[in-house]
Amino acid sequence: MQLAGRCRLEHSDNAGPTAPSVGIFWGVPDGGRTVLVTDRTPMTEAEIYGDCLTHPRGHHEVWEAWRKLGATALRRRGLPPTIVNHEYEAFPRGRVVYMREPALFTLYADRHLQRPETVTNILRLFGLAGERHTVRSDAHYRTRDGGQFT
Repeated sequence: MQLAGRCRLEHSDNAGPTAPSVGIFWGVPDGGRTVLVTDRTPMTEAEIYGDCLTHPRGHHEVWEAWRKLGATALRRRGLPPTIVNHEYEAFPRGRVVYMREPALFTLYADRHLQRPETVTNILRLFGLAGERHTVRSDAHYRTRDGGQFT
């Protein structure tokens, strides 16, 4: 699995992609702040899943690949070393999919990531500023009991 070009630490100071993309994300603590960490796929490479276009990788798969890198390699790639010591469910997460009918991007996100400023950052990171979108909760994207997010 090749993750090197797609996974990065991103927050409001970084430029996002110019073209719309789908993918997965987490809010991860790093140095006293929470940053958005993403794994994205451009729309031209998105997979068809029913009536949707989606990212081919799952949260568990990506998180475990990052954990195997170790703290030093994560730091070198701009990812928070916190990843190594936690399961993928420890932090709030979500997914961006594109619904082909009605031509709408849907952000499924843990409620902790549904704050207006966080949604704005997610939209920017996935190149969706100005695109039709909706934000929804889903049982798959809830921080497990005792999660690290505050």
